[in-house]
Amino acid sequence: MDVEKFIIFTLIFIIGICVGSFMNVVISRLPVKGAFLSKKRSECPACHQQIRWYDLIPIISWIILKGRCRSCGEKISPLYPLVELTTALLTVAAFWRFGLTHSYYFIIVFGVTAVLLAISVIDFQTTEIPDSLIIAIGVFAIAAIWFNPDVSLLSRFIGFFAISLPLLIIAVIVAGAFGGGDIKLMAACGFLLGWQGALLAFFIAIMIGGSYALFLMISGKRKRGEHIVFGPALCSGAAISLFYGNEIISWYLGAFMIY
Repeated sequence: MDVEKFIIFTLIFIIGICVGSFMNVVISRLPVKGAFLSKKRSECPACHQQIRWYDLIPIISWIILKGRCRSCGEKISPLYPLVELTTALLTVAAFWRFGLTHSYYFIIVFGVTAVLLAISVIDFQTTEIPDSLIIAIGVFAIAAIWFNPDVSLLSRFIGFFAISLPLLIIAVIVAGAFGGGDIKLMAACGFLLGWQGALLAFFIAIMIGGSYALFLMISGKRKRGEHIVFGPALCSGAAISLFYGNEIISWYLGAFMIY
């Protein structure tokens, strides 16, 4: 990698970290009614002391403070730097995959993956998926109509219902099988990915979610039939399909000589 590309990717990484810091605000405030619109500065959840600006530097401040609040010494969750680092890595990956050739579509992929990460964390913590984040994915999906014409409008409309409608039917028949957030999430992702991408995303989600459920049962942390959050698996499937859906589908069809 030459110096110019190194500088560009470094800047993209820094932008990703900053966006990750904002996503931490979204994750911590959005589930609390009215908190996101509050103008109150970030504070320690233990002592409620406002955090100084120099303690809000993404990742670096957490490392310098050794993961503890400067005021009370209470531990600060490693989830904060982890979200920032993950967002930065996803941003670099999105730029590597799309930014060098499809700069506008890179912005869409970058935005969608950041929102999917926030949804995953919020759903894991609260078992709820905020409608506002699903709407955000829907907005990116509409923008993708112009910046990713490889997926036809018909495919997007079919994708909107391809997974969400069966999930809705199952949820009606089997109470608690799927939450409303899961259904709406797959509707938005289906419109973004098209029906083929949506099917792939859901298949990957089943593999991830099933493996996680099996691990929980084997470890004794969950009993058979107990509810587990499915949103993170759906988000992971959607992200993988968004990045490499075409390649995976082409490989699958070629491997089984379907075309």
